[in-house]
Amino acid sequence: MVSEEPSLRASLEAVLLVVDEPVTEIVLAQLLEEPVARTTAALEELAAEYRDQGRGFELRRVAGGWRYYTSEACAHVVERYVTEGQQSRLTQAALETLAVVAYRQPVSRARVSAVRGVNSDGVMRTLTLRGLIEDAGRDPESQATLYRTTGYFLERLGLDSLEELPELAPYLPDEINDIEDVSA
Repeated sequence: MVSEEPSLRASLEAVLLVVDEPVTEIVLAQLLEEPVARTTAALEELAAEYRDQGRGFELRRVAGGWRYYTSEACAHVVERYVTEGQQSRLTQAALETLAVVAYRQPVSRARVSAVRGVNSDGVMRTLTLRGLIEDAGRDPESQATLYRTTGYFLERLGLDSLEELPELAPYLPDEINDIEDVSA
């Protein structure tokens, strides 16, 4: 008995079910020995089909690649399942620190602490351990370690790139000093 090769769509679905981080169209095309344009079109068709059918999962393009995610409509059910008996949310300090790194990267611990007005060393270590920020080299002047957000950060926020971060201006108070003047 001769078995038929699976379709491009079926092959994409099979690979995407086992990935633990987003996979680029180029990698998928190479793996499946298909043109990138055909692979991209198939991914977009699958994503639209799942969305139109109101499935409990979605195929999304995030962090430069493609991956399956729970649909927003089912998020509360999945969250209840995943967090049952555990608490893994970020503290207010961690969220503030992560925001400073995301919007000011690459940035040193000292600069983050200056912007926040409190020592942020412990929070920076926690965010590094959780894989949300990483070492981005050294500042040429001060030799301080610089930090940036990771691909995992983009993935967790459902963003394809940092350009998708919301603008800060609408959330700032009307009367605010220039942050550069305050933290210099």
